[in-house]
Amino acid sequence: MSTRPTNSPACSSPALTLEVETIIDGQPRDIDGFSVRRILPAAAQRALGPFVFFDHMGPAQLPPGRGLDVRPHPHINLATVTYLFDGEIVHRDSLGTHQPIRPGAINWMTAGRGIVHSERTSAEARDAGPSLHGIQLWVGLPTQFEEVDPEFHHHPADTLPEIERGGARLRVLAGAAFGVTSPVHVFSPLFYVEAIMPKDSEIELPAGYADRAAYVATGSVSCGAETAEVGRMLVFSAGSSPRITATTDARVMLLGGAPLDGPRHIWWNFVSSNRARIEQAKQDWSNGRFPAVPGDEVEFIPLPR
Repeated sequence: MSTRPTNSPACSSPALTLEVETIIDGQPRDIDGFSVRRILPAAAQRALGPFVFFDHMGPAQLPPGRGLDVRPHPHINLATVTYLFDGEIVHRDSLGTHQPIRPGAINWMTAGRGIVHSERTSAEARDAGPSLHGIQLWVGLPTQFEEVDPEFHHHPADTLPEIERGGARLRVLAGAAFGVTSPVHVFSPLFYVEAIMPKDSEIELPAGYADRAAYVATGSVSCGAETAEVGRMLVFSAGSSPRITATTDARVMLLGGAPLDGPRHIWWNFVSSNRARIEQAKQDWSNGRFPAVPGDEVEFIPLPR
């Protein structure tokens, strides 16, 4: 989805436990009538491993005739990752991709040197009154891959590995964790896992990654003395062995990985290790030098002032 330059969301003071280093509470926002919680970047946690952006969309239910209409907009030097729990988004991009995104599938778009995409509600879903609930991430690319050719890959739900641990059902959406590896091509060490946790189930976070966190999408969990309900991310201390317990039935997103090879600058939809590259992307978008989105060529989001 498109983002505008804003202040970072508030973050609570670091938790005084061995396992939990930082607590981030998402700030509610509105994007085209849908409620969104912005988790990353935050004042106390600009990134988590290679993840530089984290939005929790919905849950939302719109009346018939309404829908999501994120007009064509550009990205550079990052990858977007879209995962839905409910609803549908129709993705189109400047590569000619036309892909309905539905619950359970992972959709990884590598912007690289530049891509344009739109995200809309289909006519059928709009007529019925659309729902939407899911997570969208941005992954920063290592400097050697920032200018790769753009790509889009759709991975259906039945291609993603599932395992059970501690009474919880775990789906490895991207990267490697819990002894299994997702088929999604990634550019640096990371993990992204959906955990469906019945009440009282317990899981331990994967070891071997410098940065690790758990985000509560539904329900509530605890880790030691800390608790987290919907909209809260627990960021864990390096080298610790955190275990999270579901205090109600819960859906928790586990993520982390190796930090990027240097800081990343974020402006609007552009992420890069090089400020000058972002300035060039601004000029390119303003002057129409990005490619169009086939099937969605008329509208676009102007460069913010």
